[in-house]
Amino acid sequence: MQLLENFFKLKENGTDVRTELIAGLTTFLTMAYIIFVNPAILGDAGMPKGAVFVATCVAAAIGTLIMALYANYPIALAPGMGLNAYFAYAVVKGMGVSWEVALGAVFISGCLFIVVSLVGIRGMIVNGIPPTIRIAITSGIGLFLGFIALKSSGLVVANPATFVQIGDLHQIPVILSIIGFLLIVVLDHLKVKGAILIGILTVTVLSFLVGGNTFTGVVAMPPSIEPTLFKLDIMGALSMGILNIVLVFFLVEMFDATGTMMGVANRAGLLVNGKMARLNKALLADSTAIVAGTLLGTSSTTAYVESAAGVQAGGRTGLTSLAVGILFLACLFISPLAGAVPAYATAPALFYVAGLMLRELVHLNWEDSTESVPAVITVLMIPFTYSIANGIAFGFISYAALKLFTGRAKQVPAMVWVIAAIFLFKFIHLGGD
Repeated sequence: MQLLENFFKLKENGTDVRTELIAGLTTFLTMAYIIFVNPAILGDAGMPKGAVFVATCVAAAIGTLIMALYANYPIALAPGMGLNAYFAYAVVKGMGVSWEVALGAVFISGCLFIVVSLVGIRGMIVNGIPPTIRIAITSGIGLFLGFIALKSSGLVVANPATFVQIGDLHQIPVILSIIGFLLIVVLDHLKVKGAILIGILTVTVLSFLVGGNTFTGVVAMPPSIEPTLFKLDIMGALSMGILNIVLVFFLVEMFDATGTMMGVANRAGLLVNGKMARLNKALLADSTAIVAGTLLGTSSTTAYVESAAGVQAGGRTGLTSLAVGILFLACLFISPLAGAVPAYATAPALFYVAGLMLRELVHLNWEDSTESVPAVITVLMIPFTYSIANGIAFGFISYAALKLFTGRAKQVPAMVWVIAAIFLFKFIHLGGD
C-alpha cells in the first residue's frame, strides 16, 4: 500500500487506494463495450475477429498502463469509436484498401503523433485549427456512427431508388436493437454504471433465446493473435493515394486525445492555470498506444471520455488507470462471449455514442455563417460521402474560402491554409476517394 501511495502520490492528490480502485472499476464498466464492438466493426473489414479481440484487450491495457505508470493520470485508453468505423467501412470497404495497408496508415499517423508529442509542437497544430472545425469533425463522426448503427441494426436498408429506406420492423434483430437502445438510454439516465455494456449483454442474451444465436460459452483461453500480429503494410500506406487517410487519422487522433484529456483532467481538478502539467507525457502515452495497437492488429487507440466516470467516482491518479489496464488483460479469457455478440447487439451502443458526439454542435457559433456553414458542410459530408476524410476536406476548404471571400482572410490560421491547400491539391489531381 505504501508503495502505491508513494508512486502515485495519493495523499498529494487527495485520494486513497480504495477510492482509486473503485474509480478504476467504474471507468472499466463504462468502456468495456469496446471489447465487443471493436472486433465486430473490424471483422466487417475482413480482419479475424478472434485476433482483433486479443489486440483490442492488449492495446487497451498497454495504453492505459503507460498512462498510469508514466503520466500518472486517471485516463483510460482503448481503440477509438469513430476511427474504427472509418477504418473498416470507409477505408477498407469503401476505398478497397486492404486492412494491412490501412493498419500501416494508422501506424504512420501514430509515429507522427509521437514526433509531435516529443518535439512539443502539438500546441501549434491544435491551436491552429479553429474550434468550428474541431466541433464539426466530432459531430460528423457521430453522424457517421449513427448511420452505420442504423444499417447494422437493420432499421435502415438499401433502396435502389431512394438510396435508403426503413427496414422490416417485424424482424427480430431490429426489435432487439430498439430494445437495446432504449435500455441503454434509460440506464444511463438513471446513472447506472456500465449502461452501454449492460445493453449489449442484454441484447446478446436475448439473441440466444429468440434470435437464433448459438451460445458457445463464456471463458476460454485467448484466441491466437498471429493472424493480425505485425501484419501491417507500411510501404503500401506510403503511396500517394493513402496520404490523405494518414492525415485524417493524425488530425482526429490529435483533437480527440487532447480534447478528452483536457476535459477529464478539468473535471478531476487536475488543471493548473488551465493547463495539464504532464500533457506531453499523456499524449506520448496515447501515441505510443496507437503504434502498439497497429502492431498487434487494431485501429487507432485513444483516450476515452468515459474516464470521466471514474473521475466522478473519485479517481485522481494513475492508480485508477492501472486498475483499468489489469481488467482489460483479464478480459482476454472471455473471447467466446465476445465472439457471440451479434452486430445488432452492438448497434444500439454505436447509435448512443453517436448521439453523445452530436452534442458538440451546441457549442457552434450559429450566428456567423462563415463559421456555421463550413461546420454543417463537414458534418453532412462525412456520412453522405461515407468518408471522414472527404468531410474534413470540404470543411477546411469551405472555411478558408468563405473567410477569404468575405474579407476576413486574416482570421484564418496558417495551419488551415496549409491543410486546405493539401486537400484541394488532392481533389484536383487525384479526385475523390
